[in-house]
Amino acid sequence: MEKFIPFFLVYYLIISFVGVILTIYDKKIAGTGKWRIPEATLMLLGLFGAALPMYVVMKKIRHKTKHKKFMLGLPAEMILHIILVAIYFVVS
Repeated sequence: MEKFIPFFLVYYLIISFVGVILTIYDKKIAGTGKWRIPEATLMLLGLFGAALPMYVVMKKIRHKTKHKKFMLGLPAEMILHIILVAIYFVVS
């Protein structure tokens, strides 16, 4: 278990960084006609662990805040993450 926590923290920092960068990039190119980050990709990044930082950034830069998929989906993913981490620590 001791080895899991540093791995988990490094993973969380990396996936969070990628999620935040892609969210900001998508906001920057919105309305330019350039290729955008697919919504499914953003939601998958949230599911893989970046839900909380992506949600905070989306609220801060007002990106996709009218999309229920993100404003309800990312918090649902956060709850799922909390449940999975709690189960992990209860089982181990």
